[in-house]
Amino acid sequence: MTTAPFIPENAPFSEDQRAWLNGFLAGLYTNAPVEGEASAAAATPVTILFGSQTGTAETLSKKLAKQLKATNCEPTIRDMSELSPEDLKEIQHLLLITSTYGEGEPPDNAQALHAALMAEGAPQLKDLKYSVFGLGDSSYADFCQCSKEFDQRLEALGAQRVAPMLEADGDPDDAFAEWLSGVQAVLGEASNAVDSAVVEEPETDEPQYTKKNPFAAKLLKTENLNKLGSSKATHHIEISLEGSGIEYEVGDALGVFPENNVKLVDEIIEAAGFTPDELAPVPQGPDQQLFEALRFHYDVSVLTIPFLMACARLSQHAELKAIAADEAKSKAYIAGRGLVDPIVDFEVKFPTTEYLVAPLKALNARLYSISSSPRAHPGEVHLTVGKVSYDSHGRKRLGVCSSYLSDHKCDRPVKVYMHSNKAFRLTEDNDAPAIMIGPGTGIAPFRAFLEEREVRGAQGKNWLLFGDQHQATDFLYEDQITAWMKSGLLTRFDTAFSRDQAEKVYVQNRIVEHAEEFYAWLEEGGYIYICGDASRMAKDVDAAIHQAVELAGGKSEAEAKAYVEALKKSKRYLRDVY
Repeated sequence: MTTAPFIPENAPFSEDQRAWLNGFLAGLYTNAPVEGEASAAAATPVTILFGSQTGTAETLSKKLAKQLKATNCEPTIRDMSELSPEDLKEIQHLLLITSTYGEGEPPDNAQALHAALMAEGAPQLKDLKYSVFGLGDSSYADFCQCSKEFDQRLEALGAQRVAPMLEADGDPDDAFAEWLSGVQAVLGEASNAVDSAVVEEPETDEPQYTKKNPFAAKLLKTENLNKLGSSKATHHIEISLEGSGIEYEVGDALGVFPENNVKLVDEIIEAAGFTPDELAPVPQGPDQQLFEALRFHYDVSVLTIPFLMACARLSQHAELKAIAADEAKSKAYIAGRGLVDPIVDFEVKFPTTEYLVAPLKALNARLYSISSSPRAHPGEVHLTVGKVSYDSHGRKRLGVCSSYLSDHKCDRPVKVYMHSNKAFRLTEDNDAPAIMIGPGTGIAPFRAFLEEREVRGAQGKNWLLFGDQHQATDFLYEDQITAWMKSGLLTRFDTAFSRDQAEKVYVQNRIVEHAEEFYAWLEEGGYIYICGDASRMAKDVDAAIHQAVELAGGKSEAEAKAYVEALKKSKRYLRDVY
């Protein structure tokens, strides 16, 4: 007779987890085969649910599924847009991975499920066992807000959390490995769950160059698209992929590893009381000279609460201690400031370089929507980058990656990797109408879409809505767009140059103005694509689309909402927003 093992009380599990796991093991061993029998215990079914705006959560879901298969689980990956709260009642084990975007909002594919779960009439889920993994960036006020809300709401509806929620701040790898270990220990076979938690399965189709191993690419061109007199600097960047084997599709993004501004790094080192050649630890690998560590490995542009607190602990300055002791004052102080500010403002000196870098976040790659078709530009990838530059608290502030790319010299390589975004794909139906809405740098993927449709010889109608400040100075890709209008590739082109008249006009205004034609394109099977700012533009454009459907379709507010939701569900309304 086979005796079931049990989880001791001193094991690193909660009481509920230990009880569940002991029950699982008891059932497993009660039905265990006698010696010599070849049958194995039935695999544990697990549903992996992802909410993804740029594809990271979907990629992690696939990685999670591979790991769970190694621990006697039977995983099924589902897009959040495919499920309702009622569907969750039929699931026993749920692992939920989601990002947060905009101002603490769910990704597009998670919005319907999130709203339904938060609604007053959401069903009880007492038979559901779950765990949540969140993707976010703590430099934003609403860090991992979406994952927190899912985690709390599932618990409130009676579901049992079998492993604590973990949140990834920037690069998800370490936090994901920790979370994976926890869920495997509960869901997989206890005998090998922890040991196999971070084992990577070899992939025959894995690209040579990845985020962990970026390609040192040659910068071919950086050109300011704005004309003299503009308040902006929007750079068209061309990068060679020759020799990399990197492939991409329109709608994908390019990951770029930036370098911090040399003058800023020098100022921080001097203000902190060090010399550039002193050694300092880096996130991975052996110690490096402090200048190299701060230039290549740490984010020194944005001031965070942890760094402010570290400064307060080292300083005797009463004002700094008062700021650090008050949450509201701390948040007010860090707004618009960088790492150098408290060091200079309060003359903070650090005893060792370790004290300086310990509170810092790693310098992560930035993602940029690709503005080229690989068919139109073989061996190249193009970006459209708005250079961030502004004055705040008496200092000139520069965007880390935008200034790095805009000012980069062509004799130095740029470290890049490809980020697939399956949630933002140009339709393969070459006869379908396409409506592309992209003000400012949001035009980037639509330059790529139009190049792709041109190369394909697609016959479907194309409508581009573009906006910026002034037509004379801010008409990005004007020559190319003009040529497309003449050739007929662009069926319709509407602009909204907001400051060329007394009353500001935006792309959303053009949608409502042309509601009849907009709705007609949708009725013909058209697709809507939006790219740009998530917090304001995307919301205003969405409201305008609903209004256009109401006006031109003769629908009520509820009917228009249902119509737009149907577009989203059928993947005919896609957004690349940030």
